[in-house]
Amino acid sequence: MTDEVAVTWSVDGPVMTIVLQRGPANALGLPIIEGIGAALDAADAAGASVVVVTSALPKFFAAGADIKLMAEIDAAGFMAYGDQLRAVLDRLAARVSIAAVEGVALGGGLELAMACCLRVAGTGASFGLPEVRLGLIPGAGGTQRLPRLVGRGRALDIMMTARQVPADEALAMGLVDRVVEAGQAEPAALRLAATLCQMSQPALAAVIATVDAAFDLPMEDGLQFEVDAEQKLFEDGDAMEGIAAFVAKRTPDFSRSVR
Repeated sequence: MTDEVAVTWSVDGPVMTIVLQRGPANALGLPIIEGIGAALDAADAAGASVVVVTSALPKFFAAGADIKLMAEIDAAGFMAYGDQLRAVLDRLAARVSIAAVEGVALGGGLELAMACCLRVAGTGASFGLPEVRLGLIPGAGGTQRLPRLVGRGRALDIMMTARQVPADEALAMGLVDRVVEAGQAEPAALRLAATLCQMSQPALAAVIATVDAAFDLPMEDGLQFEVDAEQKLFEDGDAMEGIAAFVAKRTPDFSRSVR
């Protein structure tokens, strides 16, 4: 755990829950950045299959970057701070992860949620990237991940107006994947995590990689990337167990696979 207890985590079988709890608003300063990094180290050590990121603060998932810190650093310090934040979000994006969002997710807080594979929101949640009000742009993946989720026009609208998007609109545009009753985002995310844990983990990783390739590669190259990924799963992944279980009309046991 971190000295300031900005982040705590717990492991229940294959699921790790990371809890942000740096009052008053979970500003993404170094305590949270380092805390998430330490939690991901612990997830690796524990062999956790799915990570759920949530908040102990009912009104805030995370309210953005640490502006007080930004006011005290020079250009080199600003770059170093951004690099640390981007590095931990990239680690989160590389694994099966779910953001459970209650309250506001603004600026870096929304970038944190978007770095997760999936987002579950309570009905009272809201989302925004208001960096233009500071004379900045989202700098931890926001300008890249948001258009991939909602399209160019909606992304420009959200970033250029600095407005907050309510949960129902976020669901309709694809910014979040599920909306549940207020206060139920974390339980719903944990149920979703339990479902994902029953799946082939190499196959889930391949789904993430191939879908990302759809945005990064020309169609012909993306199709070849898909072919290569599927062939690798057939040869080295869980496909033999999945196919055998289907033929035998039983539930596949993917836990026997070597990760």
